[in-house]
Amino acid sequence: MDKSWIALLLILLVGGCTVGPDYNRPPIDAPSDWRLIDSEAKDLANTPWWQQFNDPVLTTLIETALRENKELQIAAARIEEYAGRYGMARADLFPQVSGSAEYNRQRVTELGDNRYASGYKTTTDTFAATLGASWEIDIWGRIRRGTEAARAELLASEEGRRAVVLSLVSSVASGYINLRDLDRQLEISRNTATSRGQSYALFKERFAGGIISDLELSQNRSQYEEALASIPSLEKAIAQQENGLSVLLGRNPGPIPRGRNIDQLTLPAVVAGLPSDLLERRPDIRQAEQTLIAANARIGVAKAAYFPSISLTGAFGSASGDLSDLFKGPSKVWNYSAPVTMPLFTAGKIAGSVKEAEAIQQQALLGYQQAIQNGFREVNDALADQQHTTRQLAAQKNQVDSLRQYADIARLRYDNGYTDYLAVLDAERSLFNAELAYTQTQGALHLALINLYKAMGGGWMNKADQMDRPVSGP
Repeated sequence: MDKSWIALLLILLVGGCTVGPDYNRPPIDAPSDWRLIDSEAKDLANTPWWQQFNDPVLTTLIETALRENKELQIAAARIEEYAGRYGMARADLFPQVSGSAEYNRQRVTELGDNRYASGYKTTTDTFAATLGASWEIDIWGRIRRGTEAARAELLASEEGRRAVVLSLVSSVASGYINLRDLDRQLEISRNTATSRGQSYALFKERFAGGIISDLELSQNRSQYEEALASIPSLEKAIAQQENGLSVLLGRNPGPIPRGRNIDQLTLPAVVAGLPSDLLERRPDIRQAEQTLIAANARIGVAKAAYFPSISLTGAFGSASGDLSDLFKGPSKVWNYSAPVTMPLFTAGKIAGSVKEAEAIQQQALLGYQQAIQNGFREVNDALADQQHTTRQLAAQKNQVDSLRQYADIARLRYDNGYTDYLAVLDAERSLFNAELAYTQTQGALHLALINLYKAMGGGWMNKADQMDRPVSGP
Protein backbone atom coordinates (compact mmCIF):
# COMPACT_ATOMS: atom_id res chain seq x y z
CA MET A 1 0.00 0.00 0.00
CA ASP A 2 1.58 3.34 -1.07
CA LYS A 3 1.75 6.54 0.97
CA SER A 4 -1.28 8.13 -0.68
CA TRP A 5 -3.49 5.26 0.47
CA ILE A 6 -2.08 5.50 4.00
CA ALA A 7 -2.71 9.25 4.07
CA LEU A 8 -6.28 8.78 2.86
CA LEU A 9 -6.91 6.14 5.51
CA LEU A 10 -5.61 8.41 8.28
CA ILE A 11 -7.78 11.30 7.06
CA LEU A 12 -10.86 9.08 7.09
CA LEU A 13 -10.13 7.75 10.56
CA VAL A 14 -9.29 11.10 12.14
CA GLY A 15 -11.94 13.09 10.33
CA GLY A 16 -14.66 10.50 10.78
CA CYS A 17 -17.71 11.60 12.74
CA THR A 18 -20.26 9.73 14.81
CA VAL A 19 -23.79 10.33 13.60
CA GLY A 20 -26.77 10.25 15.90
CA PRO A 21 -27.38 12.04 19.21
CA ASP A 22 -24.95 11.82 22.11
CA TYR A 23 -26.57 10.77 25.37
CA ASN A 24 -27.26 13.34 28.08
CA ARG A 25 -29.23 12.39 31.16
CA PRO A 26 -32.66 14.01 30.81
CA PRO A 27 -33.70 16.55 33.47
CA ILE A 28 -35.55 14.98 36.39
CA ASP A 29 -38.38 16.63 38.29
CA ALA A 30 -37.39 15.24 41.66
CA PRO A 31 -39.02 16.37 44.93
CA SER A 32 -36.66 17.99 47.42
CA ASP A 33 -37.83 15.71 50.22
CA TRP A 34 -40.29 12.98 51.12
CA ARG A 35 -43.88 13.71 52.11
CA LEU A 36 -43.35 12.05 55.48
CA ILE A 37 -40.07 12.21 57.36
CA ASP A 38 -39.19 10.19 60.45
CA SER A 39 -37.02 12.22 62.82
CA GLU A 40 -35.30 9.01 63.96
CA ALA A 41 -34.50 7.76 60.47
CA LYS A 42 -30.91 6.59 59.95
CA ASP A 43 -28.61 6.35 56.96
CA LEU A 44 -28.59 2.54 56.82
CA ALA A 45 -29.29 1.99 53.13
CA ASN A 46 -25.82 0.56 52.59
CA THR A 47 -25.99 -2.04 55.38
CA PRO A 48 -27.37 -5.61 55.25
CA TRP A 49 -30.63 -4.50 56.87
CA TRP A 50 -32.03 -8.02 57.36
CA GLN A 51 -29.41 -8.60 60.05
CA GLN A 52 -31.19 -5.98 62.19
CA PHE A 53 -33.96 -8.53 62.87
CA ASN A 54 -31.38 -10.40 65.01
CA ASP A 55 -32.59 -13.76 63.71
CA PRO A 56 -29.73 -16.04 62.50
CA VAL A 57 -32.27 -18.31 60.76
CA LEU A 58 -33.51 -15.45 58.57
CA THR A 59 -29.92 -14.48 57.72
CA THR A 60 -29.16 -18.09 56.73
CA LEU A 61 -32.28 -18.29 54.56
CA ILE A 62 -31.31 -15.12 52.68
CA GLU A 63 -27.75 -16.36 52.16
CA THR A 64 -29.12 -19.65 50.81
CA ALA A 65 -31.49 -17.87 48.45
CA LEU A 66 -28.67 -15.69 47.09
CA ARG A 67 -26.71 -18.83 46.24
CA GLU A 68 -29.44 -21.15 45.04
CA ASN A 69 -32.38 -19.13 43.69
CA LYS A 70 -33.08 -20.13 40.09
CA GLU A 71 -34.35 -16.73 38.94
CA LEU A 72 -31.13 -15.12 40.16
CA GLN A 73 -29.07 -17.75 38.33
CA ILE A 74 -31.04 -17.03 35.16
CA ALA A 75 -30.30 -13.31 35.57
CA ALA A 76 -26.58 -14.08 36.00
CA ALA A 77 -26.61 -16.20 32.83
CA ARG A 78 -28.34 -13.34 31.02
CA ILE A 79 -25.37 -11.11 31.86
CA GLU A 80 -23.06 -13.60 30.17
CA GLU A 81 -25.32 -13.49 27.12
CA TYR A 82 -25.07 -9.72 26.86
CA ALA A 83 -21.34 -9.80 27.55
CA GLY A 84 -21.01 -12.04 24.50
CA ARG A 85 -23.10 -9.65 22.43
CA TYR A 86 -20.93 -6.74 23.52
CA GLY A 87 -17.80 -8.67 22.56
CA MET A 88 -19.21 -9.40 19.10
CA ALA A 89 -20.22 -5.77 18.54
CA ARG A 90 -16.87 -4.42 19.71
CA ALA A 91 -14.90 -6.84 17.53
CA ASP A 92 -16.08 -5.03 14.40
CA LEU A 93 -13.96 -2.03 15.40
CA PHE A 94 -10.82 -4.03 14.57
CA PRO A 95 -9.54 -5.77 11.43
CA GLN A 96 -10.72 -9.32 11.00
CA VAL A 97 -7.92 -11.69 9.98
CA SER A 98 -8.35 -15.27 8.80
CA GLY A 99 -6.06 -17.95 7.47
CA SER A 100 -6.63 -20.90 5.19
CA ALA A 101 -4.70 -23.80 3.74
CA GLU A 102 -5.78 -26.03 0.89
CA TYR A 103 -4.66 -29.11 -0.94
CA ASN A 104 -6.41 -30.05 -4.17
CA ARG A 105 -5.79 -33.03 -6.49
CA GLN A 106 -7.54 -33.14 -9.86
CA ARG A 107 -7.61 -35.41 -12.91
CA VAL A 108 -9.12 -34.56 -16.31
CA THR A 109 -10.25 -37.03 -18.92
CA GLU A 110 -7.96 -38.12 -21.75
CA LEU A 111 -10.87 -39.07 -24.03
CA GLY A 112 -12.48 -35.70 -24.60
CA ASP A 113 -13.13 -34.15 -28.02
CA ASN A 114 -10.12 -31.91 -27.65
CA ARG A 115 -7.27 -34.31 -27.04
CA TYR A 116 -4.37 -33.10 -24.93
CA ALA A 117 -0.89 -33.12 -26.37
CA SER A 118 1.37 -36.01 -25.58
CA GLY A 119 2.98 -35.61 -22.17
CA TYR A 120 0.22 -33.35 -20.79
CA LYS A 121 -0.45 -34.11 -17.14
CA THR A 122 -4.02 -35.16 -16.66
CA THR A 123 -3.53 -35.39 -12.87
CA THR A 124 -2.44 -32.26 -11.05
CA ASP A 125 -1.83 -31.22 -7.45
CA THR A 126 -2.35 -27.74 -6.02
CA PHE A 127 -1.13 -26.45 -2.67
CA ALA A 128 -2.17 -23.06 -1.28
CA ALA A 129 -1.79 -21.11 1.98
CA THR A 130 -3.28 -17.63 2.40
CA LEU A 131 -3.98 -14.98 4.99
CA GLY A 132 -7.02 -12.78 4.48
CA ALA A 133 -7.99 -9.55 6.24
CA SER A 134 -10.97 -7.22 6.11
CA TRP A 135 -11.76 -4.03 7.95
CA GLU A 136 -14.74 -1.72 7.73
CA ILE A 137 -13.61 1.87 8.27
CA ASP A 138 -16.05 3.28 10.80
CA ILE A 139 -16.21 6.79 9.35
CA TRP A 140 -19.77 7.56 10.43
CA GLY A 141 -19.65 5.78 13.76
CA ARG A 142 -22.05 2.96 12.95
CA ILE A 143 -19.89 0.39 14.69
CA ARG A 144 -19.05 2.71 17.57
CA ARG A 145 -22.73 3.44 18.16
CA GLY A 146 -23.51 -0.26 17.99
CA THR A 147 -20.77 -0.94 20.52
CA GLU A 148 -22.12 1.83 22.75
CA ALA A 149 -25.58 0.27 22.59
CA ALA A 150 -24.25 -3.22 23.33
CA ARG A 151 -22.29 -1.93 26.32
CA ALA A 152 -25.38 -0.18 27.70
CA GLU A 153 -27.40 -3.36 27.25
CA LEU A 154 -24.72 -5.29 29.13
CA LEU A 155 -24.88 -2.79 32.00
CA ALA A 156 -28.68 -2.94 31.90
CA SER A 157 -28.54 -6.73 32.28
CA GLU A 158 -26.28 -6.30 35.31
CA GLU A 159 -28.76 -3.86 36.83
CA GLY A 160 -31.49 -6.36 36.01
CA ARG A 161 -29.64 -8.95 38.07
CA ARG A 162 -29.28 -6.47 40.93
CA ALA A 163 -33.02 -5.83 40.73
CA VAL A 164 -33.55 -9.57 41.14
CA VAL A 165 -31.25 -9.52 44.19
CA LEU A 166 -33.24 -6.61 45.66
CA SER A 167 -36.55 -8.37 45.07
CA LEU A 168 -35.26 -11.75 46.23
CA VAL A 169 -33.89 -10.55 49.58
CA SER A 170 -37.07 -8.58 50.23
CA SER A 171 -39.27 -11.53 49.24
CA VAL A 172 -37.43 -13.98 51.50
CA ALA A 173 -37.55 -11.56 54.44
CA SER A 174 -41.24 -10.78 53.81
CA GLY A 175 -42.08 -14.46 53.42
CA TYR A 176 -40.31 -15.34 56.67
CA ILE A 177 -42.02 -12.51 58.58
CA ASN A 178 -45.38 -13.58 57.20
CA LEU A 179 -44.61 -17.17 58.22
CA ARG A 180 -43.79 -16.14 61.79
CA ASP A 181 -46.94 -13.98 61.83
CA LEU A 182 -49.05 -16.97 60.78
CA ASP A 183 -47.26 -19.14 63.35
CA ARG A 184 -48.25 -16.68 66.07
CA GLN A 185 -51.86 -16.54 64.87
CA LEU A 186 -51.97 -20.35 64.88
CA GLU A 187 -50.54 -20.37 68.40
CA ILE A 188 -53.24 -17.93 69.56
CA SER A 189 -55.96 -20.00 67.87
CA ARG A 190 -54.74 -23.26 69.37
CA ASN A 191 -54.36 -21.78 72.87
CA THR A 192 -57.82 -20.25 72.58
CA ALA A 193 -59.27 -23.54 71.33
CA THR A 194 -57.64 -25.39 74.24
CA SER A 195 -58.95 -22.91 76.78
CA ARG A 196 -62.42 -22.91 75.29
CA GLY A 197 -62.38 -26.69 75.07
CA GLN A 198 -61.72 -26.90 78.79
CA SER A 199 -64.49 -24.38 79.40
CA TYR A 200 -66.86 -26.35 77.18
CA ALA A 201 -66.12 -29.55 79.10
CA LEU A 202 -66.91 -27.74 82.36
CA PHE A 203 -70.13 -26.32 80.93
CA LYS A 204 -71.25 -29.78 79.84
CA GLU A 205 -70.85 -30.95 83.44
CA ARG A 206 -72.81 -27.94 84.69
CA PHE A 207 -75.53 -28.60 82.14
CA ALA A 208 -75.72 -32.24 83.13
CA GLY A 209 -76.12 -31.11 86.73
CA GLY A 210 -78.88 -28.71 85.80
CA ILE A 211 -76.87 -25.63 86.79
CA ILE A 212 -76.91 -23.92 83.37
CA SER A 213 -79.35 -23.84 80.52
CA ASP A 214 -79.08 -25.33 77.07
CA LEU A 215 -78.68 -21.78 75.73
CA GLU A 216 -75.53 -21.14 77.75
CA LEU A 217 -74.10 -24.52 76.73
CA SER A 218 -74.75 -23.73 73.05
CA GLN A 219 -73.14 -20.32 73.38
CA ASN A 220 -70.06 -21.86 74.95
CA ARG A 221 -69.88 -24.55 72.28
CA SER A 222 -70.07 -21.91 69.51
CA GLN A 223 -67.03 -20.17 71.01
CA TYR A 224 -65.09 -23.42 71.07
CA GLU A 225 -65.99 -24.26 67.48
CA GLU A 226 -65.10 -20.73 66.34
CA ALA A 227 -61.55 -21.20 67.59
CA LEU A 228 -61.33 -24.68 66.07
CA ALA A 229 -62.56 -23.40 62.70
CA SER A 230 -59.73 -20.84 62.49
CA ILE A 231 -56.98 -23.47 62.83
CA PRO A 232 -57.23 -25.33 59.45
CA SER A 233 -57.11 -22.13 57.38
CA LEU A 234 -54.01 -20.96 59.25
CA GLU A 235 -52.34 -24.36 58.85
CA LYS A 236 -53.07 -24.21 55.11
CA ALA A 237 -51.63 -20.70 54.86
CA ILE A 238 -48.49 -21.77 56.73
CA ALA A 239 -47.93 -24.74 54.41
CA GLN A 240 -48.37 -22.55 51.33
CA GLN A 241 -46.01 -19.92 52.75
CA GLU A 242 -43.38 -22.59 53.44
CA ASN A 243 -43.73 -23.86 49.87
CA GLY A 244 -43.29 -20.37 48.48
CA LEU A 245 -40.19 -19.77 50.58
CA SER A 246 -38.75 -23.13 49.54
CA VAL A 247 -38.96 -22.15 45.87
CA LEU A 248 -37.24 -18.82 46.64
CA LEU A 249 -34.47 -20.86 48.27
CA GLY A 250 -34.08 -22.93 45.11
CA ARG A 251 -35.52 -26.05 46.74
CA ASN A 252 -38.50 -28.31 46.32
CA PRO A 253 -41.49 -27.44 48.56
CA GLY A 254 -40.91 -28.43 52.16
CA PRO A 255 -40.71 -27.22 55.77
CA ILE A 256 -38.83 -24.05 56.69
CA PRO A 257 -36.76 -23.76 59.90
CA ARG A 258 -37.82 -21.19 62.49
CA GLY A 259 -35.83 -18.82 64.65
CA ARG A 260 -37.23 -16.04 66.80
CA ASN A 261 -40.97 -15.60 67.05
CA ILE A 262 -42.56 -12.40 65.84
CA ASP A 263 -42.60 -10.87 69.33
CA GLN A 264 -38.84 -11.43 69.66
CA LEU A 265 -37.82 -10.04 66.27
CA THR A 266 -36.16 -6.63 66.39
CA LEU A 267 -37.72 -4.02 64.15
CA PRO A 268 -35.17 -2.58 61.68
CA ALA A 269 -34.47 1.13 61.96
CA VAL A 270 -36.19 3.45 59.53
CA VAL A 271 -33.84 4.12 56.62
CA ALA A 272 -33.07 7.70 55.61
CA GLY A 273 -32.20 9.19 52.23
CA LEU A 274 -33.02 11.95 49.77
CA PRO A 275 -35.13 11.49 46.62
CA SER A 276 -32.06 12.18 44.48
CA ASP A 277 -30.37 9.12 46.02
CA LEU A 278 -32.84 6.85 44.23
CA LEU A 279 -31.33 7.67 40.84
CA GLU A 280 -28.05 6.05 41.90
CA ARG A 281 -29.30 3.34 44.27
CA ARG A 282 -32.34 1.73 42.69
CA PRO A 283 -31.36 -0.90 40.11
CA ASP A 284 -34.64 -0.64 38.19
CA ILE A 285 -34.01 3.08 37.58
CA ARG A 286 -30.39 2.43 36.64
CA GLN A 287 -31.50 -0.37 34.31
CA ALA A 288 -34.07 1.92 32.69
CA GLU A 289 -31.38 4.55 32.10
CA GLN A 290 -29.03 2.05 30.47
CA THR A 291 -31.89 0.91 28.24
CA LEU A 292 -32.37 4.57 27.27
CA ILE A 293 -28.65 4.93 26.51
CA ALA A 294 -28.77 1.85 24.27
CA ALA A 295 -31.87 3.10 22.44
CA ASN A 296 -30.24 6.50 21.96
CA ALA A 297 -27.16 4.88 20.40
CA ARG A 298 -29.30 2.77 18.07
CA ILE A 299 -30.49 5.97 16.41
CA GLY A 300 -26.90 6.59 15.30
CA VAL A 301 -26.66 3.03 13.95
CA ALA A 302 -29.81 3.58 11.90
CA LYS A 303 -28.71 7.00 10.57
CA ALA A 304 -25.28 5.70 9.53
CA ALA A 305 -27.01 3.65 6.83
CA TYR A 306 -27.56 6.89 4.88
CA PHE A 307 -23.80 7.24 4.28
CA PRO A 308 -21.24 5.30 2.22
CA SER A 309 -19.66 2.21 3.70
CA ILE A 310 -15.93 1.74 3.02
CA SER A 311 -14.07 -1.47 3.71
CA LEU A 312 -10.52 -2.63 3.20
CA THR A 313 -10.00 -6.23 2.16
CA GLY A 314 -6.88 -8.07 1.20
CA ALA A 315 -5.27 -11.46 0.92
CA PHE A 316 -1.67 -12.65 0.80
CA GLY A 317 -0.34 -16.15 0.37
CA SER A 318 1.27 -18.76 -1.82
CA ALA A 319 0.01 -21.28 -4.35
CA SER A 320 2.00 -24.00 -6.07
CA GLY A 321 1.60 -27.31 -7.83
CA ASP A 322 4.44 -28.73 -5.76
CA LEU A 323 4.54 -28.62 -1.98
CA SER A 324 8.30 -27.96 -2.00
CA ASP A 325 7.76 -24.78 -4.06
CA LEU A 326 4.87 -23.46 -1.92
CA PHE A 327 6.85 -20.76 -0.13
CA LYS A 328 9.22 -19.76 -2.91
CA GLY A 329 9.03 -16.30 -4.45
CA PRO A 330 7.23 -17.15 -7.70
CA SER A 331 4.42 -18.86 -5.76
CA LYS A 332 3.23 -15.68 -4.05
CA VAL A 333 -0.32 -14.50 -4.64
CA TRP A 334 -1.98 -11.36 -3.28
CA ASN A 335 -4.81 -8.91 -3.78
CA TYR A 336 -6.35 -5.95 -2.03
CA SER A 337 -9.38 -3.76 -2.61
CA ALA A 338 -11.34 -0.92 -1.06
CA PRO A 339 -15.01 -1.44 -1.96
CA VAL A 340 -17.36 1.46 -1.37
CA THR A 341 -21.11 0.95 -1.14
CA MET A 342 -23.74 3.64 -0.84
CA PRO A 343 -27.53 3.45 -0.81
CA LEU A 344 -29.10 5.20 -3.78
CA PHE A 345 -32.73 4.16 -3.54
CA THR A 346 -34.20 2.15 -0.65
CA ALA A 347 -37.89 3.09 -0.98
CA GLY A 348 -37.88 4.58 2.53
CA LYS A 349 -36.29 1.58 4.23
CA ILE A 350 -33.56 3.62 5.98
CA ALA A 351 -35.99 6.38 6.92
CA GLY A 352 -38.28 3.76 8.42
CA SER A 353 -35.39 2.27 10.37
CA VAL A 354 -34.48 5.72 11.77
CA LYS A 355 -38.10 6.41 12.65
CA GLU A 356 -38.31 3.07 14.44
CA ALA A 357 -35.12 3.76 16.43
CA GLU A 358 -36.34 7.21 17.44
CA ALA A 359 -39.69 5.79 18.57
CA ILE A 360 -37.93 3.11 20.64
CA GLN A 361 -35.75 5.81 22.19
CA GLN A 362 -38.86 7.81 23.09
CA GLN A 363 -40.40 4.74 24.71
CA ALA A 364 -37.22 4.15 26.69
CA LEU A 365 -37.20 7.80 27.82
CA LEU A 366 -40.77 7.58 29.05
CA GLY A 367 -39.97 4.23 30.71
CA TYR A 368 -37.03 5.85 32.52
CA GLN A 369 -39.19 8.74 33.72
CA GLN A 370 -41.90 6.31 34.78
CA ALA A 371 -39.39 4.20 36.74
CA ILE A 372 -38.28 7.31 38.65
CA GLN A 373 -41.84 8.37 39.44
CA ASN A 374 -42.68 4.84 40.53
CA GLY A 375 -39.62 4.83 42.79
CA PHE A 376 -40.70 8.09 44.44
CA ARG A 377 -44.20 6.70 44.92
CA GLU A 378 -43.00 3.44 46.47
CA VAL A 379 -40.80 5.23 49.00
CA ASN A 380 -43.58 7.62 49.99
CA ASP A 381 -46.03 4.71 50.25
CA ALA A 382 -43.61 2.72 52.42
CA LEU A 383 -42.97 5.71 54.70
CA ALA A 384 -46.70 6.33 55.09
CA ASP A 385 -47.28 2.62 55.71
CA GLN A 386 -44.57 2.50 58.37
CA GLN A 387 -45.72 5.60 60.24
CA HIS A 388 -49.45 4.85 60.21
CA THR A 389 -48.98 1.14 60.98
CA THR A 390 -46.82 2.06 63.97
CA ARG A 391 -49.66 4.16 65.37
CA GLN A 392 -52.18 1.46 64.55
CA LEU A 393 -50.11 -1.18 66.38
CA ALA A 394 -49.87 0.99 69.50
CA ALA A 395 -53.65 1.51 69.51
CA GLN A 396 -54.28 -2.22 69.01
CA LYS A 397 -51.95 -3.06 71.89
CA ASN A 398 -54.03 -0.87 74.18
CA GLN A 399 -57.19 -2.46 72.79
CA VAL A 400 -55.91 -5.99 73.52
CA ASP A 401 -54.98 -5.01 77.08
CA SER A 402 -58.41 -3.46 77.64
CA LEU A 403 -60.27 -6.44 76.15
CA ARG A 404 -58.24 -8.87 78.24
CA GLN A 405 -59.26 -6.97 81.35
CA TYR A 406 -62.83 -6.82 80.11
CA ALA A 407 -62.90 -10.58 79.52
CA ASP A 408 -61.54 -11.29 83.02
CA ILE A 409 -64.17 -9.04 84.62
CA ALA A 410 -66.99 -10.49 82.51
CA ARG A 411 -65.98 -14.03 83.47
CA LEU A 412 -65.75 -13.08 87.15
CA ARG A 413 -69.18 -11.41 87.08
CA TYR A 414 -70.69 -14.43 85.36
CA ASP A 415 -69.15 -16.85 87.84
CA ASN A 416 -70.65 -14.79 90.68
CA GLY A 417 -74.05 -14.61 89.05
CA TYR A 418 -74.09 -10.87 88.28
CA THR A 419 -74.50 -11.22 84.51
CA ASP A 420 -75.43 -13.78 81.89
CA TYR A 421 -72.99 -15.67 79.70
CA LEU A 422 -73.65 -13.42 76.71
CA ALA A 423 -71.31 -10.76 78.18
CA VAL A 424 -68.54 -13.37 78.55
CA LEU A 425 -69.16 -14.56 75.01
CA ASP A 426 -68.88 -11.03 73.62
CA ALA A 427 -65.75 -10.21 75.63
CA GLU A 428 -63.83 -13.38 74.74
CA ARG A 429 -64.79 -13.23 71.06
CA SER A 430 -63.66 -9.60 70.88
CA LEU A 431 -60.39 -10.46 72.64
CA PHE A 432 -59.68 -13.37 70.29
CA ASN A 433 -60.25 -11.24 67.19
CA ALA A 434 -58.21 -8.35 68.62
CA GLU A 435 -55.26 -10.64 69.41
CA LEU A 436 -55.28 -11.97 65.85
CA ALA A 437 -55.56 -8.43 64.45
CA TYR A 438 -52.70 -7.23 66.65
CA THR A 439 -50.45 -10.05 65.42
CA GLN A 440 -51.35 -9.29 61.81
CA THR A 441 -50.45 -5.62 62.34
CA GLN A 442 -47.14 -6.68 63.91
CA GLY A 443 -46.35 -8.50 60.69
CA ALA A 444 -47.58 -5.56 58.61
CA LEU A 445 -45.20 -3.19 60.41
CA HIS A 446 -42.23 -5.50 59.75
CA LEU A 447 -43.29 -5.76 56.10
CA ALA A 448 -43.61 -1.96 55.84
CA LEU A 449 -40.00 -1.54 56.92
CA ILE A 450 -38.87 -4.26 54.52
CA ASN A 451 -40.71 -2.49 51.70
CA LEU A 452 -39.04 0.78 52.69
CA TYR A 453 -35.56 -0.76 52.38
CA LYS A 454 -36.60 -2.31 49.08
CA ALA A 455 -37.96 1.00 47.78
CA MET A 456 -34.83 2.92 48.81
CA GLY A 457 -32.48 0.51 46.99
CA GLY A 458 -29.08 0.71 48.58
CA GLY A 459 -25.45 -0.23 48.54
CA TRP A 460 -26.24 -3.23 50.73
CA MET A 461 -26.58 -5.15 47.47
CA ASN A 462 -22.79 -5.01 47.12
CA LYS A 463 -22.60 -7.14 50.27
CA ALA A 464 -25.41 -9.35 48.99
CA ASP A 465 -23.36 -9.91 45.83
CA GLN A 466 -20.62 -11.47 47.96
CA MET A 467 -23.13 -14.10 49.07
CA ASP A 468 -24.35 -14.63 45.48
CA ARG A 469 -21.91 -17.44 44.79
CA PRO A 470 -22.65 -21.17 44.61
CA VAL A 471 -21.00 -23.12 47.40
CA SER A 472 -19.43 -25.55 44.92
CA GLY A 473 -18.20 -22.78 42.62
CA PRO A 474 -14.57 -21.81 42.06
